[in-house]
Amino acid sequence: MKQYLQFYINGQWTEPAGKATLGVIDPATEEAVAQISLGNKQDVDAAVAAARDAFDAFSQTSRDDRIALLERILAEYKNRFDDIATAISTEMGAPKWLAQKAQAPMGVAHLNQTIAVLRDFEFVQEKGTSADVYEPVGVVGMITPWNWPMNQIMCKVAPALAAGCTMVLKPSEVAPLSALVLAEVMDAAGVPAGVFNLVNGDGEGVGAPLSAHPDVDMMTFTGSTRAGIAVAKAAADTVKRVAQELGGKSANIILDDADLDKAVSAGVRACFVNTGQSCNAPTRMLVPRALHEQAAAIAKKAAEATEVGDPRADGRHIGPLSSQAQFDKVQRMIQQGLDEGATLVAGGTGRPDGMDKGYYVKPTVFANVSNDMMIAREEIFGPVLAILPYDDEADAVRIANDSPYGLSGYVQSGSLDRARRVAARLRTGQVHLNGAGPDLAAPFGGYKQSGNGREWGEHGFREFLEVKAILGYSEKS
Repeated sequence: MKQYLQFYINGQWTEPAGKATLGVIDPATEEAVAQISLGNKQDVDAAVAAARDAFDAFSQTSRDDRIALLERILAEYKNRFDDIATAISTEMGAPKWLAQKAQAPMGVAHLNQTIAVLRDFEFVQEKGTSADVYEPVGVVGMITPWNWPMNQIMCKVAPALAAGCTMVLKPSEVAPLSALVLAEVMDAAGVPAGVFNLVNGDGEGVGAPLSAHPDVDMMTFTGSTRAGIAVAKAAADTVKRVAQELGGKSANIILDDADLDKAVSAGVRACFVNTGQSCNAPTRMLVPRALHEQAAAIAKKAAEATEVGDPRADGRHIGPLSSQAQFDKVQRMIQQGLDEGATLVAGGTGRPDGMDKGYYVKPTVFANVSNDMMIAREEIFGPVLAILPYDDEADAVRIANDSPYGLSGYVQSGSLDRARRVAARLRTGQVHLNGAGPDLAAPFGGYKQSGNGREWGEHGFREFLEVKAILGYSEKS
């Protein structure tokens, strides 16, 4: 078992203040493959002090300097690409194809997108005799999740560096291995000491003191709504900025003029990718009542065609859930769906046939779901799809919006104009029309309990900037 007991603070690998450790579990085998240290307030204080000391100099670097730094990080990231992909697969169970084709590449994509934004951004915008001047927000605390570990780290780290911020990262203790590789990337790229710091730990030991720290100017958090509320409360006493990307229960509205077979099949696949562990997954499929039984039959076929397998194996299958806790939760939620009277179309409780170890679950579809059922209201974070019938377009919009969440939405229609009209009525931060994939230049974030603030592209970059008004900046003409 590999030992990763040091933290990256002030440009050096340092010993932790305490002795607490945690095993990193491979979800495919349920065995510990590594051990990390769990940090505490002393470690947070040291990392924040390093970031604070580095801020004055780093915040004054030029645009060209920061572009050059990001380009060096990009080059080193590409050098370590296979190591990052392997770490992601090992720590959270992403199949090899997904780690290589989607998980690890998101780091490259965010770096490229950030460099493009930085090249063109106007830090001084004159308006009459005044000017809006954009400056780095300061020291940023970052707490990231385990489901898309490198995506969620790099969509924070890259724009924060581009803005001139310094930072302390607490990656998920469930999936810390890829973040440790990233720290090695940062070191090899010559990131100045104190600009990027990493402290492993759990929410209580590291997340809470980081969020409450008076020398942290901003917290950016991705994770559950419950944990996001805790971060916001801890940050409130110091009135720091808090940006959150939280849970979701996204509706996929299939209109009556859509190609039903194509829309339902694609919707099932989109729900199950990453073993359903995506906050923006289309987990509620809304179909016309008259087409409900037909849609359920199509979904059943698609679910039963979804293969479950070892993350290390070749092939386009889904892997295990990330942890025992996640496995137990998904099992409870599937049983809840049965208890609530939803119709089990495919899957169900227990592991897939032939699997007696690993956090594997059956790809599951429920039909005849009503929007007051728990499986339609709570984020399950597993390969579990709920099919809900609706009466007409207005009813579909009402059901879709009847949720405490508002992260993403999906609309399928034979008419793009009609899809746009429905999208305009959805209370979500994003809407995907007719199978459109992600766009890193578009803002990513949610309404309601799905969070506040935006990530990705220019909107994500702006989150790490303060705006200063300088009056009398220019003389009157």
